[in-house]
Amino acid sequence: MTYYTKVLQPHETVRFVGSLHWTIYRNAILLGVLAIAVAVGSQFAPPNLQFMTLCGAGLVALWGLAAFLTAWFVRVTTEIVVTDLRIIHKRGWIARHTEEMNISKVETVDVYQGLWGRIFDFGTVLIRGIGGSWEPLSHVGAPLQLRNAIVVG
Repeated sequence: MTYYTKVLQPHETVRFVGSLHWTIYRNAILLGVLAIAVAVGSQFAPPNLQFMTLCGAGLVALWGLAAFLTAWFVRVTTEIVVTDLRIIHKRGWIARHTEEMNISKVETVDVYQGLWGRIFDFGTVLIRGIGGSWEPLSHVGAPLQLRNAIVVG
């Protein structure tokens, strides 16, 4: 059961459920490609170095797997929800960090997207409220939809 379903008030309705974009897997993808390239390249290495090269490819593949599992865990344990009354942001599983802001207290919502963010539809969202702001929400998928859900409703 997701966190936000546990904290919704009886009269509160969900407008938007956001998530982190798949690009948080970029390091794992690059390490996987590197491991494959090293494994293929080991076929052209001298016979006495092929085993060492394959071991190196295996180590890079394990490093890529660790990067994938870390990114997956972060993605699965992060929730971004906009309701008609508030914005909820939750990170973590056992050590949980939550931020909530009433919709009526939001002053501005800033969206930052670089070239790759525009192409793949991800970005950083900064929500500024009366008296303070959150830390930027990085690698958010569909950041303009999130902004529209907050601002327009």
